[in-house]
Amino acid sequence: MTRAMTKYQLEHFKSKVRRQFEPLIEDQELLVKQFKAKATDVAVAKLSKKIGADKIIKALAEAEKRLEEARATAITFFEKKKPQDAELDYSFRRKKDSYSDSKLSLSDCEDQLRTWASNQAEKELERRPEGARLRQLKELEQKALDTVMEAGTPDSLAITLNSISEKIGLKWNQDLTALPNIKNEN
Repeated sequence: MTRAMTKYQLEHFKSKVRRQFEPLIEDQELLVKQFKAKATDVAVAKLSKKIGADKIIKALAEAEKRLEEARATAITFFEKKKPQDAELDYSFRRKKDSYSDSKLSLSDCEDQLRTWASNQAEKELERRPEGARLRQLKELEQKALDTVMEAGTPDSLAITLNSISEKIGLKWNQDLTALPNIKNEN
């Protein structure tokens, strides 16, 4: 009768599965993120034009620019016109924009567009080869982890995991090469 695997053996197999898959998944996720960033930038422009937000955002940007110029002019005016022994109020002295956070700003509109475009880009990336490869790697990793948890013996598990590992171009039990002897020259 074959013995069931111990908890430590199961943990070891799960850890080894993760060690095999994580570098590949991380590389693929970085590649997908790179494509997503490019696709999002393109999607923002297209979506903005499609829904007419480009005109609104342009007008808001111009209005904010005019507002900043008017603020700068006002500060300069009051700096020059204040009595010599008087100080300006705090709102004139602070360096930070006095524009309230509770009001809608250009960056709020741009952030909303970017969120929508990012979601669109993510859906589009799932259809690209990079997205399909990432999904496949994650599915294979999950299958390998499921196999570990459902396995009966370490020997049959190693054979099954080897067949799964071959699908990603790896072997389950890799032969290690010996380190070369390094002679100390003194």
